[in-house]
Amino acid sequence: MESLCKIAARFVLDGEATEVKPLGEGFINDTYTVALDGNPAPRYILQRKNHHIFPDVPAMMDNIDRVTRHIKTKVADPLRETLTVIPTRDGALCYHDPDGNWWAMTLFIPGTRSYVRADTPEMAFQGGKGLGQFHRLVSDFHEPLAEIIPGFHNLRWRFRQWDEALRRDAAGRVKDLAEEISWIESRRDRILAFHALTEDGTLPRRVTHNDTKISNFLFNESDGSLLCAIDLDTLMSATLLNDVGDALRSYTNTGEEDDRDLSRVSMSEEMLHAYLDGYRSEMDPFLTPAERDNLAFSGIYITFEQLLRFLMDYIDGDTYYKIKYPEHNLIRARAQHHLLRSMESSLR
Repeated sequence: MESLCKIAARFVLDGEATEVKPLGEGFINDTYTVALDGNPAPRYILQRKNHHIFPDVPAMMDNIDRVTRHIKTKVADPLRETLTVIPTRDGALCYHDPDGNWWAMTLFIPGTRSYVRADTPEMAFQGGKGLGQFHRLVSDFHEPLAEIIPGFHNLRWRFRQWDEALRRDAAGRVKDLAEEISWIESRRDRILAFHALTEDGTLPRRVTHNDTKISNFLFNESDGSLLCAIDLDTLMSATLLNDVGDALRSYTNTGEEDDRDLSRVSMSEEMLHAYLDGYRSEMDPFLTPAERDNLAFSGIYITFEQLLRFLMDYIDGDTYYKIKYPEHNLIRARAQHHLLRSMESSLR
């Protein structure tokens, strides 16, 4: 507690930090609430950023600060309808401690709630509305953003990684994966044709969130209405269809990402239409014809990417994703393939 209060004191606070408590499970960052002067009510969010995943934390925080400042000019309640970055006493957007850790702080937004997952079409609609609202608010933000995760959703680059993984065959598994490898190769041309639309500008580059699960949106506790997007660490410039596709992959899956029982895995058309209806309710006037035409296909694109990445990691000997048993990544890949086939059947 004492050391965390000292970290918090490095930032511009309205009083003395007297209580710092862990918040959430912290899969990537370590997150805490900060209270002042003996008042237990949280006033700030303090995070130790994972500099192994985000090697340039100052650039990341610069992205967040500039985008949230832009949003503040367009909303009625700037302290609640987007994050507020709290600077350090030295005027920086993050603090680098003597142990090499990077810390950042934002204002705590009271009177809100979040959801772990969307289980109903109504919640899928709200999730789509949340992403659409975020994209609408940043639709006229044209400043360059730092590339926080190089190659993110770049399937041309992923295919180069894939080809090298097959050549390397680090775990000696390629000989047993002829069918699974054919899943990738049979779709290579179609996936790269879609990716080419991002390279030639047919699909414009915009501000993208890049982690669009429903838990990254806050809702007003009083009436359940949508409030704002949070967890903006992965803000970058790309096609907004990456965000839509990532959401469709998770929202529409009737099974689990690593489901062994493939009979449970399929795409829910009801959840698909609910999500897209919510998204269009906010964003439709701002979409280009090419973006509208490819909204649904974006789910296929991102689901294919996740299939490729799970299978590639299995071929590499499970060096990237954490696994619970030796064939975990292969089971994940098979589940993603089953979901992908369901999407392709419904969205062709």
